Amino acid sequence: MYALVNEGARILEEGIAQRASDIDVVYLTGYGFRFAWGPMCYATSRPYTVVRRMAELARNRYGDPAFWTPAALLARLAADGAAFNATGGRP
Repeated sequence: MYALVNEGARILEEGIAQRASDIDVVYLTGYGFRFAWGPMCYATSRPYTVVRRMAELARNRYGDPAFWTPAALLARLAADGAAFNATGGRP
């Protein structure tokens, strides 16, 4: 879930998608994501938790720390205590 959120944040940063909800639509309808909500909706109220958990995963001695580096948008939202905006991905 955390990797999906991080990649979604990168997609928003690059302007590939306009809103976080657009990314969720792709996951839900295009990839058959099996939850009632997409990864971006999951992260909307908890970007700090996502970044904190990614930092824990980066410390796993069997993992790749670079893989778990948060996207700049995600890190900024977590630091500011903000959330992905439902009407626009870049608050």
